[in-house]
Parts: sequence; C-alpha cells; structure tokens
Amino acid sequence: MSGRARLPLAVRAWRAIPHEWMPFADAARGLPGARLFRLSLIQVSVGLAMVLLNGTLNRVMIVEIGIPTWQVALFIALPLLLAPLRALFGLKSDQHRSAFGWRRVPYIWFGSMALFGGLALTPISLTLLTGTVAQAIAGRIGVLLAFFLIGMGIHVTQTAGLALACDLAPAKQRPRVVALLYVVLLLAMAAGSLLFGATLSNFTYGTLFATVGYCAIFVVALNTVALWKQEQRGSAPEEAPSVTLREAWRAFDRGGRARRLLVGVMLVTAGFNMQDVLLEPYGGEVLGLSVSQTTLLTAIWALATLCGFGLAARAMSRGVDNCLLATRGVLIGIPAFSLVIFAGPLVSTPIFVAGVALIGLGGGLASVSLLAAATALAESERFGFAMGAWGTAQALAVGLAVGFGGALRDLVHAWAPFGGRPDLAYGFVYHLEILLLFCALVALGPLVSRTRGARRGFGIEEFPA
Repeated sequence: MSGRARLPLAVRAWRAIPHEWMPFADAARGLPGARLFRLSLIQVSVGLAMVLLNGTLNRVMIVEIGIPTWQVALFIALPLLLAPLRALFGLKSDQHRSAFGWRRVPYIWFGSMALFGGLALTPISLTLLTGTVAQAIAGRIGVLLAFFLIGMGIHVTQTAGLALACDLAPAKQRPRVVALLYVVLLLAMAAGSLLFGATLSNFTYGTLFATVGYCAIFVVALNTVALWKQEQRGSAPEEAPSVTLREAWRAFDRGGRARRLLVGVMLVTAGFNMQDVLLEPYGGEVLGLSVSQTTLLTAIWALATLCGFGLAARAMSRGVDNCLLATRGVLIGIPAFSLVIFAGPLVSTPIFVAGVALIGLGGGLASVSLLAAATALAESERFGFAMGAWGTAQALAVGLAVGFGGALRDLVHAWAPFGGRPDLAYGFVYHLEILLLFCALVALGPLVSRTRGARRGFGIEEFPA
C-alpha cells in the first residue's frame, strides 16, 4: 500500500483542494513587498507582547501593586531561561513534514496560541495579587504561567517566522529581509508603547485589563493575516534525512567562529538589557515619573534602536564588517549608561532620556549587526536552526541579565553602606552593564580581524583578547 493511500480520508481530501482556494498555499516565488509586509505582522504581534511583558506590566507590579523587584524580575526571566528550546524548535521546523505539506506554519500557529493564552491569563492573575495571602500566592502562580506562555509564544513564533522569511527571500536579500523584520519589531514596540501610554494615562485596573485582553485578540488576528498564503504546500522535504542537534551545530559552528560570535551576542545582549526590568521603575522611583511617562521611555528606546538599525543597514551596504559595526554599537552604549547613572544624583530627566536614547541607538546597531553575522553562517534549508541558535543566545542572555539585575538591585538597596538610596542601587547594576560591554569588545575583536584581514593602524581587531 502506498504512503498516500495510508493517509486518512480527511487529509487526502484536504490535499485535493485547489491551491487557489487554500488560505496558506499558492505561494509565489520570491518575496514581493506586499507579502513581506504581511509576514512582518508576526513581528508586530511579538513587539506588542514584549512591550506589555517588559514595560507596562513590570512597572505596574513593582510600583502600583508593590511586588518586590526580584520577584518581578524572576517572573520575566524564568520563561526566557527556556530559550535554548528555540534552537530545537528551529531545527524541528527545518525538518518538519506536516500532513498538509507545511513545516513553518504549524509552529507559528501554535506559538500564536501560546501568546493568546498567556495574555488572556494575565488580567485575572494580576487581580489576585491584590487579594488575601492565598489569593496572592495563586496570583503569583498565574502570573508565572502567563509569562511562561507569552515567552514560549514569542520564542516559537519569532524563530519559525524568521526562518520562513529566510526560506522565501532570495539568498542575497536574506540579511536585509531579517533586518527589516526587526525594524518592524521596533516600530511595533514604539507604536505599542505610545498606544499603551495613552491608554493608561489615567491608570485604572479596569483599563489595564481591557488593554491586555484586546491585545490578546489582536495578536491572533495579526498572525492569521500574516500566515495567509505564505508557505506553499509541499514545501517540506518528503525524504530529507533527519539531523541531530549535534550535527546541526557542527555544520553551523565552522571551526569555532559561531561559538565566539554567540558569546559576543550574549555579552552584548546582557550588557544592553540588564536594565530592562529596572529602567521604568528607575524613572518612577528616582525621578518621580508617572506610569504614562515611563511607558513612553520604551518608545524612545525603540525609536533610537530603529535609528541604529538604519545606520547598520547603511554601513553594511557599503561593505563594513558586521562585527566591526557591533563594536561601534558597544562603544555608544558605554557612555549611554554613564548618562543614566548621572541622571539619578542630578535629578535630571533630560539626561536620563538622552541616556535611554543612546542605549537604544547602540543596542540597535550592535544587535542587527550580530544578527546579520549569524545569518551569514546559516546553511541552506537550516535557517530555523541558525535563527534558533542566535535567538537562544540572545534570549538566554536577556533572561539571565534581567533576573540577576533585579535581584542585585534589591540586594544592594538593602545593603547598609548604601543607606537605602535607590539611585545608588540602580547605579550599581548600570556599572555592571558597562563592564559587560567592555567584555563584549574583547570577545568580538578576533572576529573583526578574521573577516576584515589586515588593516592599517590600530583598530578593534588589535584589541587584546
């Protein structure tokens, strides 16, 4: 009996439907602008979820509800610590052969369902946090589960979405397409910050819950539109040999280059993102900014990061090395954190905003450059694993940095020599981020020398490593 005859009748009937009638089939070759725009809606849904997760909700739990910073940091960090599964999901989507002939679409869809479930669970969990002791415990469990679902939804959806973009884009355009998707991500975060800031200008719990609920519905709608007629039926290889994680890693590593690159990604990401759970509380607790004002900080950061993306794209089009661009972003980040540190004792909102903007500019320039470097290492038909490996390094660094940063801030704040001054406790974490950025320069230096070859004068490739 043939393999086709063994298929259930419903599956055979599904495959018999003409392509033009199918919602996710009839994919054209290449990647036209309209189709790329729809695919980028996946990044819009991810961006909205990230703004709620890392910005609005953590500020509300810390300042309005009074949850300790270290607990909120763990809520946000623990889902991210499962980021190594991104490489597994990416590899599985490379090799997946669904009954309908797709490999990326099922992962994107189930990731969307996880996002919806996490966002839908958040309002009732936040309500329980303000109740009795038993209700507060149940609320913490609910928040942890909700953030876990949101985090897993982001991992799966984003990894499979980026891999699908690499599948559809011409070889020479892949780095630009992936970078463009991250531009959309930052635009979505900026727009989401402005929207949530305006919605929550007069903060009430009812308004917050309505905002999160509508966002959950909007995420599913966006991803449904994004997947429409993107992946062609039969795009999954029928008889492709299965590859283990170890074999996929050996092919991707290329003599240790990928290892050093991913170390650099982790150091850069940790250096720029340890303040994620602290930046808005810092503005509220030290500088006295309102919920609406601190939410706008995420918009400023996102727009500055977008400028960093633009600078990186312009430099890469001129042939500048990706790793050299990343080091330039790091060198912008070091004085940026210094400005944030000085803003506390000077009680200066303009200095603080300038520091936030430079953090976004340097982080955007460095992150998109390292993403382009990882894309260049990817093998054909293995884009899921490459994007998963890069995403694993980035998300794992974010999880560790956010969790450690929040706990370190609380420990330093309670330490007697600091006298309970919150600006000193936050400043201690920001100094640590500056140290991580210096370590990133050491990690990336040899990669610059390998890719650029000999240069005149003293440059980053001569930096001691």
